[in-house]
Amino acid sequence: MSATNALLPGVDADGRRLVATRAIRSLGDGFASVALAAYLSERGFNAFEIGLLVTVALFGKSVATLIAGFVVDHFGRRRTLMAGSLLVSASGVAFALAEPYWLLLVVAFFGTMSPSAGDFSLFQPVEQASLATTTETSRRTWVYARYTLFGSLAFAFGSLASGAAGPIADATGVDLPTVLRWAFAIYGLSGIAMLATYHPLSPAVELETGNRAPRGRLRESRGTVFRLSGLFAVDAFGGGLAVQAVMAVWLFERFGLSLEEAALIFFAARMLSTFTLLLAPPITARIGIIETMAYAHLPANLALMGAPLLPTLPLVLVALFVRQALSPIDIAPRTTLIVSVVSPEERAPAASVTNVVRTLSAAASPALGGALLAVGPWGLPLLVGGALKAGYDAALLVVFRRVQLRD
Repeated sequence: MSATNALLPGVDADGRRLVATRAIRSLGDGFASVALAAYLSERGFNAFEIGLLVTVALFGKSVATLIAGFVVDHFGRRRTLMAGSLLVSASGVAFALAEPYWLLLVVAFFGTMSPSAGDFSLFQPVEQASLATTTETSRRTWVYARYTLFGSLAFAFGSLASGAAGPIADATGVDLPTVLRWAFAIYGLSGIAMLATYHPLSPAVELETGNRAPRGRLRESRGTVFRLSGLFAVDAFGGGLAVQAVMAVWLFERFGLSLEEAALIFFAARMLSTFTLLLAPPITARIGIIETMAYAHLPANLALMGAPLLPTLPLVLVALFVRQALSPIDIAPRTTLIVSVVSPEERAPAASVTNVVRTLSAAASPALGGALLAVGPWGLPLLVGGALKAGYDAALLVVFRRVQLRD
């Protein structure tokens, strides 16, 4: 916990543990987001089949997230997080053993392995609600920015680690799919590390008994949450067209990149985005939550739309790096917005609903993204996805610019 102590001054032990487990989880997700695309490609699956598996995985994660958000404050936040950790371990082992495509689809639905750069999981709403409970109101955006920072750094190193599979296969003489199977099994160990980190969480992360909403329901904030969810759905659907697994396939096909090269590219992009996360708190304090979300997001989405129109790999990478640098700035303000427009007892359900809507919307689009890739190497998923996300930015300003915060 020494790293989290240094980077999270004034945050209690529970908050540091939640940030640490986000990092552990993201390390595995970063590996999976690149390695999964390479593994499926090496096994001969086409772009549509890969996109369909990504869709199934995201849909399964959305179901788990919705259930977690509405039962967590009755089952217990700590127990929910620990149970999810065991599921992470089971997912890694199951992916290593699954052989036929239909079984891979089943494992993708029930498992936790993430094909996306976003943290779409049952852990997210529970951790967000817990951090809101243990953090002063004035420091929420600051803490959420660091929470995302740790996750982004870990995701970057996980993406980089996936590139080691190729050299290991060459050095050992073992085929690449087999090496990746071993790595998926090792991914399962991250669940054990998460379990050990969640175990010491104190009762302070739980919602006070007197504040519990009936069966975790949304009440007076329902309309606000549903309007936010509708906008988030558009944003996530656009992002799902260009999830990292789909983007990796596009780079493989258009430029003939190797797994090692793609891993280095995604590592560099993620490292770049990591440090721009720290811009969110001062910008939010200066211009406001909604303005920060929209003004940082729009240039990123224009860069995403422009990437397929550029003729060479270096220019494409510049556009993708600009997009990656700017798009994460809205993450911490978005989380602050969600927990600040609802009452304390509604935070877990609100985080769950908004995250599930984002996940479902993102789940609906990778299969379409794969189908668009199958049409040709023109990067249609990036064009369409960027346009949808730019429309979200404009709508957010119009609909929520004057929203009232509860605290």
